[in-house]
Amino acid sequence: MKSKIRISFLYKPVLLGLCFCLIFISSGHAVQDATWLSHVGVRKLSIPDVTFLANDYGAIQDGKTLNTLAIQRAIDSCAIQGGGKVVFAKGRYLTGSIYLKSNVELHIGEGVELIGSQHLSDYPEIQTRVAGVEMKWPSALINIIAQRNAAVTGAGVIDGQGKPFWDAYRALREDYEGKQLRWIVDYDAKRPRTLLVDSSWDILIEDVTFRRAGFWTVHILYSSYVTVDGIIVQNNIGGHGPSTDGIDIDSSSWILVQNADIDCNDDNFCIKSGRDWDGLRINRPTEYVLIQNCLSRRGGGLITFGSETSGGMRHIIARNLRAKGTKVGIRFKSATNRGGIIENIKLQNILLDSVGVAIDINSDWHRSYSYSVLPEGYERSKLPDHWIKMLEPILPAERGIPTFRNIEISGLQAKNVRVAIKAKGLESSPLDHFQLRDVVIYADQAGSVNYAKNWSIDNVSIKAQDGTNPKVTNSEGVTF
Repeated sequence: MKSKIRISFLYKPVLLGLCFCLIFISSGHAVQDATWLSHVGVRKLSIPDVTFLANDYGAIQDGKTLNTLAIQRAIDSCAIQGGGKVVFAKGRYLTGSIYLKSNVELHIGEGVELIGSQHLSDYPEIQTRVAGVEMKWPSALINIIAQRNAAVTGAGVIDGQGKPFWDAYRALREDYEGKQLRWIVDYDAKRPRTLLVDSSWDILIEDVTFRRAGFWTVHILYSSYVTVDGIIVQNNIGGHGPSTDGIDIDSSSWILVQNADIDCNDDNFCIKSGRDWDGLRINRPTEYVLIQNCLSRRGGGLITFGSETSGGMRHIIARNLRAKGTKVGIRFKSATNRGGIIENIKLQNILLDSVGVAIDINSDWHRSYSYSVLPEGYERSKLPDHWIKMLEPILPAERGIPTFRNIEISGLQAKNVRVAIKAKGLESSPLDHFQLRDVVIYADQAGSVNYAKNWSIDNVSIKAQDGTNPKVTNSEGVTF
């Protein structure tokens, strides 16, 4: 399995390969692989060479008939008989939530399109974690929960048809913001993810095109040894959906993501590990993650760490990435009720073109969303459980202070950038031991660094329109 994954990149678009070769040459430094890199991703995928045609179980490819039960029958029959590959005749299949089983490969072949129901009732609620809080939430369109040795593959399309969920969220948010409830609207506006991998291991997601997610597209939660290879995400079709992240890796380990092409309207590749009191209660990090050879188009951030940082993040390498028209290139974000230690992160060989901010770091991010304050007129005893979790105080308060340290950014080239760097730590927790090496940024503004210490800046050129360097305040050992 691993040999196949390594070789597959040779056949990916030439454009990406040429860009990455140029960075390797220009950086002047060979990428030093960590010893754990050879252990990320699915270890061995063993799917029996038997096929089960979903149409034989009643699936109809007219794009109108709800096929949830028929597809599930095919999956269950495959699993009961020892596993194999569930396939489809060419066509469009409308479905609600389906649940993949161990030893089963769901193959969405060329000419096949799974389209998600636009009725929330077709996505049964389950106990899960969403946006860092464990709560009841609709099932995803495709669910892999507590399974092993399973896959979703093929050159076909999975379309979440998310627009009704986008519209419902925006309407509720307008209502909630008038009531000073911005902090909870993302949890009350329930929307289905497209693919959830939860508490599972040895899982492969390969080559599928995802479109119009109702919420996050691919969510890897509490899982290990997962490979996501060669997927395409196209969420900006027919509008721009809120919170339509590309790939979210959440309190998981030994994860490989590569050869992805993401066009979404929020974080393209995002590392998460829980939020506030509930995230600190679980205290499970995201670690041993490799993201490589990927492209982001529109979106909130090429690669984002946070804002759900409570369980911590460590031993993560992202390399050979390109952003075109993304709002932020490299982003770290948290808040003073999140906590968590974010450390030992390496970001290598990054190309940015036409992004808003090349490097954005904020330990006190988005206050109206990050800090839960109950307005007058609500009785705490009548609140939903997830509201109570969000309102639970962090005691002692120091436990909520996030730590960012030992972060390396090397081989970064950026052009047509609005701001080169915006870095804001905390007086109680400065941004510690960041290393910037072989960095060239062409920007309108140089930006600023506030509350940082012990930075190593080597061969860094920030070419701002006004000729200035980043403004450094409240910091020690930071000189551009």
